[in-house]
Formats: sequence, C-alpha cells, structure tokens
Amino acid sequence: MTSAEPKELVLGGQAVIEGVMMKGPETFAVAVRKASGEILVRDFPLTESPARRRFAKVPLVRGVWTMAAMLVIGYKALQFSADEAIADEEKTAPAAAREGGGLEMAGAMALALVLAVGLFFLLPLYATHLISGLVSGLEGSLAFNLVDGAIRVLVFVLYIAGISMMKDIRRIFEYHGAEHKVIHAYEGKAELSPESVRPFSRLHPRCGTSFLLFVMIISILVFSLIPRDSSLLAKALLRLPLIPAIAGLSYEVLRLSARKIDSPLFRAVVAPGLWFQRLTTREPDLRQIEVAIASFRRVSGERVTESGLVG
Repeated sequence: MTSAEPKELVLGGQAVIEGVMMKGPETFAVAVRKASGEILVRDFPLTESPARRRFAKVPLVRGVWTMAAMLVIGYKALQFSADEAIADEEKTAPAAAREGGGLEMAGAMALALVLAVGLFFLLPLYATHLISGLVSGLEGSLAFNLVDGAIRVLVFVLYIAGISMMKDIRRIFEYHGAEHKVIHAYEGKAELSPESVRPFSRLHPRCGTSFLLFVMIISILVFSLIPRDSSLLAKALLRLPLIPAIAGLSYEVLRLSARKIDSPLFRAVVAPGLWFQRLTTREPDLRQIEVAIASFRRVSGERVTESGLVG
C-alpha cells in the first residue's frame, strides 16, 4: 500500500470470541486465536447488488442499510468464532452439535434485539411515566423526553459496566481495543506490527459505541414528534417505527463527525462517544493485536472511499 495509490480504504470491524472481524470492500475476514496458539483466518465474500449500491448513496437510508448489513455480517463472524471455540474445547465438535449451536446463536441474537428494544427504549419510557406521576408538569413536555433520554443513557452505562465484569466479555473488549489500534495505525500510515500498533489509541471516532450514544441523544429529539397527549401504550408503539429513522440520522452524524474530526465543534460532538469507549474497550496485549493485524491484512488488498463503521 503505497502513497501513490489515490484512494483510502476505510474499514469496519467487530471483536468476536478470541478474535477480530474486519470488513473490506469485497470480503470480510475473521481471525481467531486457537488454543494451540495459531491464528486461524477465514474470509467470506460480500454480495454487491445494484440495490445495495443505490442505497449506499442515499442519505439516512444508507445508515439503516449499513446497520442491517453489519448485523448480518456480525452474526456470521460470531458464529465462526463460536464454532472454533467449541472445536477447541471439544477437539472434534460433531456436525450436529455445530448446527444446534447455530440455531441457538440465531435465537440468542433475536432475543438480544428484542431485549435491547425493551431495555433501552421501552423501559426508560415506563420509568419516566412513573416519575411524571410524581412530578407535576412533566408528562407530555420536552422535559419528559429529556428525563427519558437521561434514563436511557444511565441504563446503557450500567449495562456495559455490569457485563464488563465478566471475564469473557473483558477479553472481547480487549480485542475491541486491538481492532481500533490497528485501524488507527493504518490510517496513520504506520508499520503494521504488534509493537508499532500498540502505542495507538484504543478509542476511535467511528466506533459503534459512539453510534449508540448518538442514537440515545437523537432519539430525544425524534421521540418529541410523538403527540404529547398520546397514551403510554401509544407512545411505546409509535416509538418502534421511529427507530430506523433514528438509526439513519445517527449514522449520518457519526459519518460527518468522523470526517470533520479536526473541527473543534465536531471534536466536542465526538468526545462523549470516545469517553463511552473507555467502557467498551480495554488495552490489548501484543498477541491480541497480532490477531487484529491478521484480519486486517486479509481484507486490505484494495483501497476504496466507502465509509465503514468501526466496531
């Protein structure tokens, strides 16, 4: 990758079980550290359809499309890493067991999405409704949505802080940090060796954690569009179709802020998201950085201008 090449590769990624997924323009790769110490890397093709190319150019719509695509890719990456972890534990995992594991993971992913909507959108609404019964003038006002948003952020922080106490989650957060460091090193045109990558920041302005924070903040404004005199049930039901719009807006803000990071205004916009990343990333060791580099190298053969969401 020389300076003569005119275009820049902007990758997306995600930490998985004992590894890292990196998404390139044509493929995504998953690298995992096996129990034997070796690094196993597998790449998967990305289907580029005319519809996908059209949607990628439409503001707001491209954010929803990108999120949906990353959910699918993320599921496949997690499934691969889980299969390899099972193979390490059982040495030879029967095919039937692997198929069962796939169904279990699909069910777990679906359940996680349902719980996420309930935990971060419906529970804060109900809690704010209860508070409004104790505080006169809160129901149906801008203050209602501000309190709702504050509760949503608090639930998110407590959730992340809670799961970060689990050993396996801490390992994933370390690989998350390794992914960010490798992307920073690439963007800084540094040598991609574990020792050279290690000094780079584990925080990245395009991280999915920052995206989630934007979702929480923008939802305060979008949910204000719901009629004030709506019942609690109506408010809950009306929030669901607004979630894609919130995701689309949040993606555009994240994309713009990452491109304008040198601006004092956008540095201020990005700062809370970077602070949140201190919860979702941990300092990786050299072996974890080596895994992230292996995943990166598999997908970095071509430079493109398409923007990606860093995991």
